[in-house]
Amino acid sequence: MRSCNYTLSPTRINNTKAKRKLFKLSDGGGLFIEVSPGGVKTWRYQYRFGGARKELTIGKYPEVGVADARDRHFECRAQLERGVDPAETRKRVQEERKQIAQESKKPVDDFEAFSKRWVKERLLTKSDTYRAQIESRLERFVWPEIGGKLLSAVRPADVLEIIEALRPTPQTAEGVRTIIQQVYNYAIQKLLVEVNPALPLRGVIQVPPAHHHRHLHETELGAFWRAVDRQGAHFVTIASTKMLVYSMCRKSEVLRSRWSEFDLDKAIWDLPPSRMKMKQAHRVYLSRQAVELLRLLESFGREPDAYVFPSVLRRSVPLGDATLNHFFKRLDFGVPDFSPHGTRGTGATLLREHGFGRDVVELLLAHTERNKTAAAYHHHELADERRRALQYLADQIDRLAIPPTSPDAAS
Repeated sequence: MRSCNYTLSPTRINNTKAKRKLFKLSDGGGLFIEVSPGGVKTWRYQYRFGGARKELTIGKYPEVGVADARDRHFECRAQLERGVDPAETRKRVQEERKQIAQESKKPVDDFEAFSKRWVKERLLTKSDTYRAQIESRLERFVWPEIGGKLLSAVRPADVLEIIEALRPTPQTAEGVRTIIQQVYNYAIQKLLVEVNPALPLRGVIQVPPAHHHRHLHETELGAFWRAVDRQGAHFVTIASTKMLVYSMCRKSEVLRSRWSEFDLDKAIWDLPPSRMKMKQAHRVYLSRQAVELLRLLESFGREPDAYVFPSVLRRSVPLGDATLNHFFKRLDFGVPDFSPHGTRGTGATLLREHGFGRDVVELLLAHTERNKTAAAYHHHELADERRRALQYLADQIDRLAIPPTSPDAAS
């Protein structure tokens, strides 16, 4: 296909006023906007097929933005290249939609019903924590506003109202907009709708640059470790905090660990793919200090399916994320706003500064290798280096935790 030199811009379209008669704004390649006397602006595509001139309506502006209209224009031109009439394709899609609607005995799902279906079908492989976060945002911010609307009835203005109400928290606002966009992407794949009302609103809320979790320098790590022991929390909370640092694992991976994953005689912890962020099995080579900590926890009772770090109130459930977060907030060691996730960066930085290679540290963090061949090769590699690195980390913590005034500090 020949390339198109498109000419229209959102500014030009927005500034165009209606006239007494219908007129067109050409964009290129047969794509144009038709402006009615009432000010309605509609994208249309004019083309020839089988010797006849034909016209296809793409959608109204601004519901269908410039980029989206051009994407559809490209799809239509590609169909013509294959000898397919875009209008016939549109007609077939609409008939299939009607058939689906008839089979479901309703015109189309409302937003709440379909978004629940989206969570069930598309987020199946995601973690329970992630799914719970998505459902919480839908329940708090989206369903009360558009949950009862038919999918086809939701307009960009409806989505804009939702995200504008969240403007004081831009990350949440953009996160909610993205969820709505993903729901509609799936609805389009299911042939239930043709337009995504969240797509034109990208960039309406400016999200500030992400701030990475603060990690601790060595002197701060020593102060942190001393503060953990003197805080006066329950032993399970203290133990889970130390295990975060010893293992360099994520908070959810530690708190939801079960005794069946551990072989303390071999000093190995095998996390199944279902509990990992990247859905790949991960092995932790436990340091001597980590094994000693786990032996103490084991003395409280060990059942294969029991949680290693159970809730203080109910041993049948794991220690809550909020409990650990609050514990970190209470720690007073000179570094405000240090979070559980910051322990991963702390361990990684210390090991890199003491000569451990990037490959070793990335494997300890369970980061997925972008190159699939390399990923398959590294999965079971560097075991000795990984074991040595975590033991070095634990030994270094012991050394740093010695109070500066202690006679042993100098040694």
